[in-house]
Amino acid sequence: MDYRSAKQVFEEYLDGYDRENDKVKLKIIHTYGVVAQSTELAKRMRLSPEDTELARIIALLHDIGRFEQLKRFDSFLPETMDHAAYGVKVLFEEGMIRRFVPEDTWDEIIRTAIARHSDFKLEECGKEERIMLHAKLIRDADKLDNCRVKLVDDLETFMGAPAEEIGACDITPKVKEDALAGRSIYSPDRVTLMDYWVSYVAYFYDLNFRASLDIVEEHDYVRRIIGRIPYSNPQTRETMEELEKRVLRYVREALKPC
Repeated sequence: MDYRSAKQVFEEYLDGYDRENDKVKLKIIHTYGVVAQSTELAKRMRLSPEDTELARIIALLHDIGRFEQLKRFDSFLPETMDHAAYGVKVLFEEGMIRRFVPEDTWDEIIRTAIARHSDFKLEECGKEERIMLHAKLIRDADKLDNCRVKLVDDLETFMGAPAEEIGACDITPKVKEDALAGRSIYSPDRVTLMDYWVSYVAYFYDLNFRASLDIVEEHDYVRRIIGRIPYSNPQTRETMEELEKRVLRYVREALKPC
């Protein structure tokens, strides 16, 4: 298992796509961003060299199904494809994984982590501790790089609308209730553009490690993400002000040793 070799194969795989396409470019940058976040988390958590290498390879491959989704639908919307399930199909049913990792020693860990990285909730399901470690790690690394995406990438590329249009929308009652109660947002419950934006803030409730929350706190991600949108809708603005207070409190206090 060698990340540098896997990365070379991944770069060859990307040659089959238009690297200048905005959505393809966004996903390539995101992939390497998740690799960087996985590396940083592994360092902070003092993981073994093998688990660090494994985390980096899982990060490299976690969104491989997204590229096929773009090719077929030119969309990231979940209703067009379950990209995590398709990534598992390409890697393990079609055998592509052997191009990246010649040995099958770590297949169950890699398969589980990729299959479940975008699940609404991660259930333990009797999986061994090491498998769950990597399933949690990729979910956190993915969300941490998505903080960067939400701050620097073009809103019209991943949201389909400018900031002013997003901030003028309502937040539906179910999404508001869940976000203010400290719950992540179930994708099918999202109706308005603001529902989607709120769901990105509520991601912080689903982080698994104190090290991940430390990164959020150090980069002031909560305030910065909420502050990117001008909320011209008064009710929406009021809700986002309250949500900011609650999420900041959660980030400061959650998962700290007693």
